[in-house]
Amino acid sequence: MHKVFIGIGSNIGNRLVHLQEAIDLLMELDDTSVCAVSAIYITEPIGDTEQHRFYNGVLLLETSLSPEELRRGCKTIEQNLGRPHSYPRWSPRVIDLDILLYDDLCLRTESLSIPHPELQHRKFVLVPLLDIANTLHPETGKSIRQLLECCKDPSVLIRTKEKIMTKKRQNTD
Repeated sequence: MHKVFIGIGSNIGNRLVHLQEAIDLLMELDDTSVCAVSAIYITEPIGDTEQHRFYNGVLLLETSLSPEELRRGCKTIEQNLGRPHSYPRWSPRVIDLDILLYDDLCLRTESLSIPHPELQHRKFVLVPLLDIANTLHPETGKSIRQLLECCKDPSVLIRTKEKIMTKKRQNTD
């Protein structure tokens, strides 16, 4: 089983509900379980700042899916929850699922970059990731805490009281 960190975010509608729905759907992917969920943080949007604030968090999954299979599963979940197939960069979104880290894999293809290329530049990823683990970034060799200490992102995160739950997988036998 592979250990994968997924960034989750939403800034349209009931953001917390969208995050919960995404986690529930991730749990339905073959040979995939959600092992840990960070706190949820309210964050300012990047790029187009004339939009609602985001709810952001990070999940730890265990999966036997390949990186590309997991990416396809995440894109399907995004579309099922109402995110269009194509959209302008930094636009508002019902749900955003990004593979941040996949074991210690370094991968660059046309459709997928692991580790996520912006991971070390975004507090809304580093802070919730650190809630779960102080793992090493496979390209830089630095811990998440070290990356956060060096991060130039000036944004301020607000930790919410709301929590997202993982549901036990139903036995279908």
